[in-house]
Amino acid sequence: MTDARKPQKPIKGRGSASRVAGRFEVTTTEGVDDGWGSVYEDLVDPPKLATTVTEERARTILTRNQSPDVGFSQSLNPYRGCEHGCVYCFARPTHAYLDLSPGLDFETKLYAKTNALERLRDELAKPGYVPMVTALGINTDAYQPIERRYGITRQVLELFAETKHPVSFVTKSALIERDVDLLAQMARDNLVSVHFSVTTLDNHLASKLEPRATAPHSKLRAMKTLTDAGVPVGVMVAPVIPMITDMEMEHILEAAYEHGAREAGYTLLRLPYELKDVWREWLELHYPDRAAHVMSLVQQMRGGRDYQAEFGTRMTGTGVFAQLVQQRFRKARARIGYGRYPELDASKFVPPRKVTPQGELF
Repeated sequence: MTDARKPQKPIKGRGSASRVAGRFEVTTTEGVDDGWGSVYEDLVDPPKLATTVTEERARTILTRNQSPDVGFSQSLNPYRGCEHGCVYCFARPTHAYLDLSPGLDFETKLYAKTNALERLRDELAKPGYVPMVTALGINTDAYQPIERRYGITRQVLELFAETKHPVSFVTKSALIERDVDLLAQMARDNLVSVHFSVTTLDNHLASKLEPRATAPHSKLRAMKTLTDAGVPVGVMVAPVIPMITDMEMEHILEAAYEHGAREAGYTLLRLPYELKDVWREWLELHYPDRAAHVMSLVQQMRGGRDYQAEFGTRMTGTGVFAQLVQQRFRKARARIGYGRYPELDASKFVPPRKVTPQGELF
């Protein structure tokens, strides 16, 4: 059961301000003001919420897709839920499958796949396994804060390095600097690329949009660290939000290039399923003066709706505003000098040896 009462103010350090109901929930509650305003008293100063982590044993660890929009066919997610709390995160609705809220639960009730290394080793060792570039942590960030405690991303990255298996990252965290030794080693064999997702360069705005992600200036520093180590680095201007961040696109591309990024992409704000409710709530709390205008532009890019999920347009939208964003990106990308890295090499893959009780005798 989800409490659907309307929040009166943001919760410090959290992107969402309430437990927006999931689409599979049978029962929700809604407060009704009796005229005395008492229904909202306990929401005026919302309490701080602790992050809880549930350890789980995954049955499988590699996920495959056939989407023409995402640029990869295989992914691995060490965690479910993400403490970064990015209010616009397209993965929020996946928490509904756990009977949890895509709102606050998504960023406070997390799951760690503690047997990820074991499962990955089994899958890579299968006789019919065909290596392909694997996106590590694409649904929720592989380098979110709980990675410091669990180290699951480091474990699977070590196995990918051992087997010379190609890996790509999109992250919002400077924690990836911790693994620069492995990344540099893999880069020498053209086995890894890293893209940093940068939504804004404004620290104040970032603290509202993505409250527990790495600050913008630290993302740029991490780009430089990886670049200096020989790791191919790119930038994703994502998501581009009309009237909130779209005016920063060129500045983000310029700053990222100065810090070593040589490949660039972008996506527009996407609002699938319950995310539209999380986003509308955030807008009303932080930008009530422009909320209606922002949503009007979003709908102009989505055929009059909050979101359209069709392949080919779901990342970039349609309509005049979407075309303008696309033209601006293309011109800035060419002017600044961005190019493309070579495709990662899957030909060097060596299947892992199965672990046996006897260990290595010879």
